[in-house]
Amino acid sequence: MGTNPAERADTAAVATGVVAVVAHRKKTFGGGLDELRARLAGAGVGRLLWHEVPKSRKAPDRVRRALDEGADLVLVWGGDGMVQRCADALAGSGVPMGILPAGTANLFATNLGIPADLPAAVRIALHGPRRRLDLGRINGEHFAVMAGAGFDGDLIRDADRKLKGRLGRFAYVWTGLRHVRGECVRTRIRVDGADWFDGEASCVLFGNVGTITGGIPAFDDARPDDGALEVGVATASGAVDWARTLGRMATGRSDESPFVRITRGRKVTVRFAAPKTYELDGGARGTAKRLKVKVAPGGLTVCCPERAD
Repeated sequence: MGTNPAERADTAAVATGVVAVVAHRKKTFGGGLDELRARLAGAGVGRLLWHEVPKSRKAPDRVRRALDEGADLVLVWGGDGMVQRCADALAGSGVPMGILPAGTANLFATNLGIPADLPAAVRIALHGPRRRLDLGRINGEHFAVMAGAGFDGDLIRDADRKLKGRLGRFAYVWTGLRHVRGECVRTRIRVDGADWFDGEASCVLFGNVGTITGGIPAFDDARPDDGALEVGVATASGAVDWARTLGRMATGRSDESPFVRITRGRKVTVRFAAPKTYELDGGARGTAKRLKVKVAPGGLTVCCPERAD
């Protein structure tokens, strides 16, 4: 693979340093990992650390190993699940993450404007401005996009790897149809020390960015650098209610739905009357009757595209 003169000029200024690649080897993007290695070899990288994993849950150990080996930049190859696992290990380290969106769902990259184009994503990872962005933290684990419980958690749990591999985003629609009659459960929510919600709810969401699972624009005012998380609760309980709710989210503002309440906070506690499945960034994490959620302001440094403003 060759590079044109413009690409060579663009990469020539890369400072020599230690760059680590942590890659989900089963994910495809552009010309694959061979193209990535070739591009980095021609980019003036001083030292390259290369780690491939078969599953995203094995990535944190590789990230920590890269940090111990002196990585100045960690490039993450994969989707939101892979990014989440690596972000959890990188949180608070100050070492920047470059995202190479090779997954089925790449919502964090999409929200940040990182394109599904390997040469462009590599240029951003090596040269893009480094922004300190917030992370959320739920029951001790960081997330970058969103977390949720109830209807959302059941949907994520059942959109398994095989179904996602065959149907991509439509996996969420398919499983959503199966769970659209999900039961409401008594839910109590405190936001920043004050009671905010006490009633029957089918879904609780926490958002760090605006567009969440399945490409749904759930939080219209969310920003990943405002030091707060969006908090949403849905009371929709059947097919008609959810059709109205999702339709309003797709065509207007989420908070205009009669079945949705949204606020913003830094520390949230949720108690359910019965255990509910919860998830973060597209990965199910089992069931819980209590969720402790808080924001980690500026917890992750990310290489981003130049902003128009």
